[in-house]
Amino acid sequence: MGKPLAAEDLDNRVPPGQVLTDKFPVLSYGPTPRFNPRTWDFRISGAVEEELRFSYEEFRALPQSTQLSDFHCVTTWSRLDNTWEGVKVFDLMKRVTLKPEAHFVVVECEAGYTTNLALRQFLDDDVMLAHRHDGWDLAPDHGWPLRLVVPKLYAWKSAKWLRGLRFTEFDERGFWEVRGYHNHADPWREERYSFQEDCEE
Repeated sequence: MGKPLAAEDLDNRVPPGQVLTDKFPVLSYGPTPRFNPRTWDFRISGAVEEELRFSYEEFRALPQSTQLSDFHCVTTWSRLDNTWEGVKVFDLMKRVTLKPEAHFVVVECEAGYTTNLALRQFLDDDVMLAHRHDGWDLAPDHGWPLRLVVPKLYAWKSAKWLRGLRFTEFDERGFWEVRGYHNHADPWREERYSFQEDCEE
């Protein structure tokens, strides 16, 4: 994590209720899926002018970027200065033509896991489809061969074992969102649980 941060820097980078760690805990629902590069693919579907499918080789041939960002888990730990490598959503979306009714995206992963994002959240300039973390290929338990990284939201929105994106007109809550987690997941507002939505204006 580098040199210790001053108190004012911590206030600006660590959301309320979070505790710093230099470890990278593994939190998953279900077993870690097996990866086969010959059968793995990545699909873009839904409210798009043309659905797309990438093989593993085709996806890895997309433009690559590196970024530094913080990571905040709803279970109250935060890990600062993570180096991610992968495909920026900005670059991926150059190949996609959305239909006018596309306002949300359903992130589709192995074993039927999903999470949901508003299009404005998904298209933020720091959202990435990552395959490396801190100079190493992602460990299988951390999402190899591909995970979404959405630094401004709690980490369950940074879904592991990514297999596709489905653009939709209406919001569709994902796996944890229908099981009591907040639909928006802003760590700075401590949007942890769905019951908090009833209290918001």
